[in-house]
Amino acid sequence: MAQNKRTIKKYPNRRLYDTEISSYITLEEVRQLVLDNEDFEVRDAKTGEDLTRSVLLQIISEHEEKGQPMLSPQLLSQIIRFYGDSLQGFMGPYLERSLQVFLDQQQQFRTQLNSLMGQTPWAMVNELTERNMDAWKTMQRGLLDAAAQITPQGQGGGRGGHKKTG
Repeated sequence: MAQNKRTIKKYPNRRLYDTEISSYITLEEVRQLVLDNEDFEVRDAKTGEDLTRSVLLQIISEHEEKGQPMLSPQLLSQIIRFYGDSLQGFMGPYLERSLQVFLDQQQQFRTQLNSLMGQTPWAMVNELTERNMDAWKTMQRGLLDAAAQITPQGQGGGRGGHKKTG
C-alpha cells in the first residue's frame, strides 16, 4: 500500500535516500519533487528528526546563488527582523496566504488571457506569422500586377510616352 508522504532519508554523509524508489537522489531531484507537487518529507536516517525545512532552505539557497535571485537583501533583512518579534508567529502564515493570492491571481490572469485570445501563445504567434505572410504575398501580387500594367505602356520608346519638345 502506498504511503501518503514519500520519505527521503538523509544520512550523515549528506546523501539523500528516496525510500519509494530505493535509490539515492540529488538535491536537484528533491527540487523536482517539489515542482511535481509530490508530498514528501526528509528525515534524519539515524534520529528520525524532520529535516524537510532545512533541505528546502538549502535548495532555495543554491538557487538564490545562481542566476536572478528572487529574495533581495532588503527582503531577507526584513524576514530576519521578524525572528524574535512578537509578530513572528503571524509572518509565516501571512507570507503563505500572500503567495497563494499571488498564484491565484496569476492563474486567473492566464485563464483570462487565454480566453481573450482563445488560444495558446504559440498558436497566436503562428496565426500572426500566417497573417503577415498573407499580407506580404498580397503586397507582392499588387506590386507585380502594377508592374505588369506599367510595362506594356513603357515599351514604346522613350519615357512613359512623353513627347520631346524642342
